[in-house]
Amino acid sequence: MAYNDKWLNPLPSSSELEGYTVFALAFLLSSGSVDEAQNWQELTASQRSSYLSEYNAAGISLIVSAFGSTETPTSSGLDPVTTANNIATWVTGYGVLGVDVDYEDFTAFDGSTGAAETWLISFTQQLRTKLPQGQYILTHAPVAPWFSPSMWSGGGYIAVDKSVGSLIDWYNVQFYNQGATEYTTCAGLLTASSSTWPETALFQIAANGVSLNKLVIGKPGTTADANNGYIDPSTLATCVSQAAAKGWNAGVMVWQYPDATSSWIKTVRGNTWPVVGSPAPTTTTSAPSPTSTGSCAGVSAWVNNVAYVSGNQVTYGGDLWTATQWNQDEQPGGPAGAWTNDGAC
Repeated sequence: MAYNDKWLNPLPSSSELEGYTVFALAFLLSSGSVDEAQNWQELTASQRSSYLSEYNAAGISLIVSAFGSTETPTSSGLDPVTTANNIATWVTGYGVLGVDVDYEDFTAFDGSTGAAETWLISFTQQLRTKLPQGQYILTHAPVAPWFSPSMWSGGGYIAVDKSVGSLIDWYNVQFYNQGATEYTTCAGLLTASSSTWPETALFQIAANGVSLNKLVIGKPGTTADANNGYIDPSTLATCVSQAAAKGWNAGVMVWQYPDATSSWIKTVRGNTWPVVGSPAPTTTTSAPSPTSTGSCAGVSAWVNNVAYVSGNQVTYGGDLWTATQWNQDEQPGGPAGAWTNDGAC
């Protein structure tokens, strides 16, 4: 996944994004769209439709990112339900396929009163009500330290995950901007964070109850894209390979395109998830041609180049399957564990 906050006009072509499967327009604020989200809003309906068709045919889901570092929803006293309703209205009105919650209200969160967690839970519940699972992507983008199990009296993102994690497709974890030596080696990123931010490396977060395959590794594309936390793409590819060998399959997020071009993600994917070319075109993000027999009546067959989100159902091999996370090109019954087998049709 790549964010874009660069005021690009026109937007990149699908070929320029090859290797990415999600592209996030930043940002949508409580006051309305800004930067790349505003660019998207100002396009004509025909232009937006053309981009969506092109991206979908290439297997790229276009979403919008909400809030970012300039907005403090909890500290500013925004109502979570009203805010969720307004964001959902923008998402459906302008045709994007979901929303990333880039909540960075450090004043509220670091106050450790539980106000941030309560706000996020209520907001997520309402947003998912308006943007149903299986139809829209819903992600969160917390900084890694917020997953520490011992630092936040309100429970931090561990509490958020326990309450509404089933409604969230994945976490774009920001493993950057947390100190010059934090998350800058494969060991520090994957298995053993420092005592400054205890138990916040990838596998430590998973050990504390968060689904491993919802933990997307977030990194800056260049040293200029963050204060610290940068890992060069070749080294990051090594970390990705090590994590995948231990059963992780969530993917990588980068802040931001075009500093991190298609070549960046191709390098990071490396031999773990090599980019072998664009998928065959489709015209919808939903699988076509529903089946019509037995308990699988009305459920579409699995299609390899369709992006699925948690809760989607497909048929495959004569069985009914339910997606447990966002996935694409992940065969039901495969080693990634992206699908639950619900039994024979």
